[in-house]
Amino acid sequence: MASTCEQVLQGKTSWPELVGEEGECAVKIIEKENTLVYTEIIADGTIIPWIYICNRVIVWVDEKGIVARTPIVG
Repeated sequence: MASTCEQVLQGKTSWPELVGEEGECAVKIIEKENTLVYTEIIADGTIIPWIYICNRVIVWVDEKGIVARTPIVG
């Protein structure tokens, strides 16, 4: 049986088309397109430890809640 990481990476892992969309809407789309991931909305510019988590997608949003960077698995 494949590990969780292997299963996640078999699905969609990047959402460049969501840059410019509302963060909450992006979360719903991401979780619908890859049901094995969970998302976190984080303000762009926030400093966080860079730890690869194979089933996490960070949705970086600007001060208006708009997706500022391409959401990717990790």
